[in-house]
Amino acid sequence: MNIMTKVALKICPDYDIEQVYQSVAESVELLGGISSFIKKGERVLIKPNLLSAKPLEKAVTTHPAVIEAVLRLVKDAGGIPFIGDSPGIGSAAQVAAKSGIKEVADRYGVEIVNLSDGILVENSKGKVFKRFDVSKTALEADAIINIPKLKTHAMMTMTLGVKNLFGCVPGKRKVSWHFEAGHDKLAFAKMLVEFYQMLSPRLTILDGIIGMEGDGPGSGDPRKMGILAASSDAVAMDVIISRMVGLESDELPTTKAAMELGVGETDLEKIELTGDGSGMVFENFILPQTTEPRFVSWLPSFVKKQVDKAFTSRPAVKHDRCRLCNICVTYCPSQVMEITDKLRINYDDCIRCYCCHELCPEGAIDIKKGWGLKLI
Repeated sequence: MNIMTKVALKICPDYDIEQVYQSVAESVELLGGISSFIKKGERVLIKPNLLSAKPLEKAVTTHPAVIEAVLRLVKDAGGIPFIGDSPGIGSAAQVAAKSGIKEVADRYGVEIVNLSDGILVENSKGKVFKRFDVSKTALEADAIINIPKLKTHAMMTMTLGVKNLFGCVPGKRKVSWHFEAGHDKLAFAKMLVEFYQMLSPRLTILDGIIGMEGDGPGSGDPRKMGILAASSDAVAMDVIISRMVGLESDELPTTKAAMELGVGETDLEKIELTGDGSGMVFENFILPQTTEPRFVSWLPSFVKKQVDKAFTSRPAVKHDRCRLCNICVTYCPSQVMEITDKLRINYDDCIRCYCCHELCPEGAIDIKKGWGLKLI
């Protein structure tokens, strides 16, 4: 008898506190109940998406109603929750204050921790990456509950369960990883998968009530989707969600990487979707402009290199919005940005990691299609 990997899906139309709690509780119950994941006295890291301090209606961060529901469940199980992340800009506390999460944390007497205390650790399970810089606080937590936001991502197509754990990499070390692995999208995805495998969150709960489409993760467009998802296997959950937005499994880089590394469940026939929404799809979901046409990935590498510029996108500056704040220059992994009379980008050395697009607080970095993509 084959053991199926469960992904629980619940329809939840809005962020009404009680409705969200009920939906989250029911989804976790479908997986065996919160006591299957959290034991009394355990210190539990609640890891939301706290990318940057933007208003709640921008759908950049995990909604506080979902975090509140998880806090209630963990406390009911006797766990000791705390909220932690390492945002691209600012501290976890600053982002939490802007997004309404601090209010929830204060009400429940829960600490908000900036995951900036990095240590270098051996990755014993790693096939590709043998060591990682990781937050000591995250590593020492008894359990991790991963709460991503359903969003697009300029480099990784979608930022779902697996990608969300990258927030446990301290501060500017994220930038180093973009430089070290960012030249190759699949290599970067393998790093994300092995980092997820090392941290092994016990539970992943996805906030997809209001998601993000377009050029995410920081400047896309909010889209009402009305779902919550949960699984003990974030890889399997990502497979289900990516199918719902119109992606084949191997079109999501982290899922393709998981397939090659043998991490998590990537076979759709071995994933049991339980709860609501069987067969649900989101028509005309807008993916990032950086998603390359399928035929490009099939080209031989020596040919692909020649047409890469035509069939990929690049960051472009909206000078009317740019305040010359220097954030993109500071955080650019390949150091190809500079401010003279205005912000300029050296495209010859740009690795298309889109950190500048992700971190710009003014939305001044656009994504410009290559001429081949425009023709298509």
